[in-house]
Amino acid sequence: MEQKAPQAEGGRSGRATRARILQAADELFYAEGIRATSADRIIAEVGITKVTFYRHFPSKGELVVAYLTRQAAAERGWITGIRRTGDATASLDALAAGIGAASCSPGFRGCAFINAAAEFSDPGDPVRAAVEEHRSWMLGEFAAIAHDAGATDAASVARQLMLLRDGAMVNGYLGEPESVAGALTTAFHAVIGAPAR
Repeated sequence: MEQKAPQAEGGRSGRATRARILQAADELFYAEGIRATSADRIIAEVGITKVTFYRHFPSKGELVVAYLTRQAAAERGWITGIRRTGDATASLDALAAGIGAASCSPGFRGCAFINAAAEFSDPGDPVRAAVEEHRSWMLGEFAAIAHDAGATDAASVARQLMLLRDGAMVNGYLGEPESVAGALTTAFHAVIGAPAR
């Protein structure tokens, strides 16, 4: 009987292992904090050896960047999915509703990027670069929404919308999550000068 050769680490088995490591990192980094979660904790959670872990992620820093890249892809997919080009009010209403719903979800701990920035203060750290890349993308989305609203200074309006989004994410974690969507909707409308629907 012919025996199958074991899957190379770069094959399906390797991809599955990498995905399991990232899934564990997603859950643990978000729930317990990045610095509080050791590589050993993730290794134990996934049930792999240190050699296997470090084959996929030569350092914990590389895993953190991969975690943030994954978070960014998910958030970008969500935002582009709800965005209504040409209709700033509908876009902002959908964003506010989504942030409000997320902040009421069990285990909500705010924005993964704000949390990561709080743990990694060195602006030269690759983790901060990953945070800044995603936040720059988000600022661009807010600028496009501001443009849709007819703002004469879309960059300034985008910064205001981003501040409101950030505050809502923190408020949902520390304050009254049930009121986040309504308050954020009202604040968004005030910034773009549109009446609430």
